[in-house]
Amino acid sequence: MKLNKENINGAVKVLKNGGIAVLPTDTIYGIHCLALDKKAVERVYEVRKRDKNKPCIILISNVKQIEKFGIGLFEKTESFFQKIWPGKVSIILPISRKHQKEFEFLHRGVRSLGFRMPALSGIRKIIEQTGPLISTSANFQGTSPAKNVKEAKEYFGDKADFYLDGGALDATPSSLAKIEHGKLEVLRKGEIDLEKVDF
Repeated sequence: MKLNKENINGAVKVLKNGGIAVLPTDTIYGIHCLALDKKAVERVYEVRKRDKNKPCIILISNVKQIEKFGIGLFEKTESFFQKIWPGKVSIILPISRKHQKEFEFLHRGVRSLGFRMPALSGIRKIIEQTGPLISTSANFQGTSPAKNVKEAKEYFGDKADFYLDGGALDATPSSLAKIEHGKLEVLRKGEIDLEKVDF
């Protein structure tokens, strides 16, 4: 899969203008918008018919972007992230109490957020220019995720502002874990075995 400068720039322009974009990820196609654009986030929920109480994953291009969401990073945690990212690993972190109200539109009441740094360099290049993006699979809730752009368009049509074709995708889900009170708990095993990574 090769993302070129032209389609990367096209995605960046749409996202920066508050639009929503279907992009390839390390696993499957996702629907995305700027994570800090509340209006765009609500639009993704509406277009995808997603449960309003379920937070979306947030894609980042560097670890420091996590601090934009009222989450402090300990040296131990940062060191762990260097070992697992970029890659198919999603990590859930608690939001500090004083920032919970500010980011309620993202955490949807669960008071924590999940982050992933994609291995796909083209997507990271987009995020470097736009800032963090929310990401949720390109399908209506309860249906099969789109494995290609054609399937994504059948779901969303012109309700998504931009489609980036990365070919056929059908990969295993990311590994999923949460870090709380200085402890790592693996919630879902994926290609990367987090129990074998020093934390």
